[in-house]
Amino acid sequence: MNKPKKKASTSGGSIAQNRKARHDYHIIDKYEAGLALMGWEVKSMRAGKLQLVDSYVIFQNDEAYLIGAHITPLNTASTHVIADPTRTRKLLLNRREIDKIQRNSQQTGYTAVCLGVYWKGNKIKADIALVKGKQQHDKRAAIKDRDSSRDLQRVNKAYNR
Repeated sequence: MNKPKKKASTSGGSIAQNRKARHDYHIIDKYEAGLALMGWEVKSMRAGKLQLVDSYVIFQNDEAYLIGAHITPLNTASTHVIADPTRTRKLLLNRREIDKIQRNSQQTGYTAVCLGVYWKGNKIKADIALVKGKQQHDKRAAIKDRDSSRDLQRVNKAYNR
């Protein structure tokens, strides 16, 4: 009998997450967008060399662009290309989605950020979210709720043994 083959790491896996955005913002709405990338960027993402800490979405000429995402170039993949790690990358979205996100992000207090990048089949997709900034007391309340739920899970686990 043959052993079942393991799935490649490129299918369905997360490449990078923007955890700071989940801490700093209330997520209003989420969208899935494709990314227009160069070959060396894809190879670097396979190696996990992507950072989304201060990335956000801007709109120019009715198109969406990802700003601030840092992809560290691999020495072996970008020998013949001058690599710009923080270049502006185009987001591939539906016209209605672009219009909706752009219209909503122009409201006071709202912005569009990238929450994560992941593989979907052999394509690289980005989670784009319309967000609103949290106040300091909201952040403290979220941390307090998370800690109390974690303590409750520990108690339930010990009790069920």
